[in-house]
Amino acid sequence: MDLYQLFKTRTPIIGVVHLLPLPTSPRWGGNLKAVINRAEQEAAALASGGVDGIIVENFFDAPFTKNQVDPAVVSAMTVVVQRIQNLVTLPIGLNVLRNDAKSAMAIASCVQAQFIRVNVLTGVMATDQGLIEGDAHQLLRYRRELGCDVKILADVLVKHARPLSSPNLTVAVKDTIERGLADAVILSGWATGSPPSLEDLELACGAANETPVFIGSGANWENIATLMQAANGVIVSSSLKRHGRIEQPIDPIRVSQFVEAAHRNWNSLGESKSISPPVKIHS
Repeated sequence: MDLYQLFKTRTPIIGVVHLLPLPTSPRWGGNLKAVINRAEQEAAALASGGVDGIIVENFFDAPFTKNQVDPAVVSAMTVVVQRIQNLVTLPIGLNVLRNDAKSAMAIASCVQAQFIRVNVLTGVMATDQGLIEGDAHQLLRYRRELGCDVKILADVLVKHARPLSSPNLTVAVKDTIERGLADAVILSGWATGSPPSLEDLELACGAANETPVFIGSGANWENIATLMQAANGVIVSSSLKRHGRIEQPIDPIRVSQFVEAAHRNWNSLGESKSISPPVKIHS
């Protein structure tokens, strides 16, 4: 996976748009326009703050189904992503929670999104939704059947879960890449908002060889300099929210602070990190 070709930088910062509850979810409010409006505001805040990509998640649909979501969720997410694409020029990805990778791939293929996040691509994880089995076999064949080149960013030992077996991190990373054919891997802490350790990131990068490794949770402007010593990119959400609270909308000031902290670190290292110019938002 060529990060520069996709994100126009070798160290991409991907911001997350957490969608308000969608149709059929327990907290669905009955108003898709409100969902779209909030998503557009958050995407604009992320783009103006300088992130390099956006991933759209049905985060507030909890409690999640472990595998296939309702068709209404797929329809709603398709509409939302198209609206965001009309607003910003950034690469867009999808994560259909908890682990509906096939629906994510279908949406991405239809709207020409560039990547998806898959929480469990290989192995078996014990989660609050029950046991979730990775199905790389089906997903990779489905991508080929669709004739698309949507990149697969796969979590390794995903947060809010425990492996059914006891593989070490090195084995898990290698299996995800070599047997699951992930285009990049994601390493998180135990839960939303908790970062992986620098030691684990270093182990993951060593096992991944040339495959990119993303920080999947817990990054903020205080720790990003440390974490990015051993990662190729970061997916960030909680620390960009107003007051740092997950239920709040994206705060454009906090986005700018995070991006500036990351870029300041790269510049201080004297590395040839490509920093993209501010993204234009369509009027």
